Amino acid sequence: MEKPKENIFLFVPNLIGYSRVILLIASFYFMPTNHVISCWLYVISGLLDAIDGHAARIFDQSTKFGAMLDQLTDRCSTTGLCVTLSYFYPQYMFFFQLSSAIDISCHWIYLHSSMLQGKTSHKFVDLSGNPIMRLYYTNKLVLFSMCAGNEAFYASLYLMHFTPGPIVAGIGLFDIVCIATAPVAFVKTCISLLHGYVACQNLAIIDQEERSKAKKN
Repeated sequence: MEKPKENIFLFVPNLIGYSRVILLIASFYFMPTNHVISCWLYVISGLLDAIDGHAARIFDQSTKFGAMLDQLTDRCSTTGLCVTLSYFYPQYMFFFQLSSAIDISCHWIYLHSSMLQGKTSHKFVDLSGNPIMRLYYTNKLVLFSMCAGNEAFYASLYLMHFTPGPIVAGIGLFDIVCIATAPVAFVKTCISLLHGYVACQNLAIIDQEERSKAKKN
């Protein structure tokens, strides 16, 4: 008797991914007016991002759909925040537009090229690959610090619109966080550009191999 097919859409990590999407939509709704509710929803969604990966490994439910859902949710969360920041700080709109464009395009093409190579996640890096990418994705401390620092930069900009936060040595806490994490956000953007560069190289290799096989046939 043939076994019933697995329903990929009901895998535990994907269910967690759907809840992240719902929380983000709610966060976007409150983002322009209520920073307290919006921040809590955004933070919970971010924490679930760490849980879904563990769930995928525990239940042996890693899927290409789940990897894509996770990647798109991450990109949409940052983009939604950048849209709000463009509204709060129109003089820096170009920066937020450029940041979003780099973040989305470079991560998407890297994930796409990875899947064409048969990888189930954009976080899988061959030991023979780019040394910077290898350090970024195999060293958990580096990966966490970069991602957390990048999020803290944009989050502090958002919160500064509503409140300076606790005053430390005459300076608002959110101002301090913004200044301290700005270099991290810059480096994270450079890594995104590297994502794009590596992905373009990989796609070119795939094209060359496919064209070579086609000519032989």
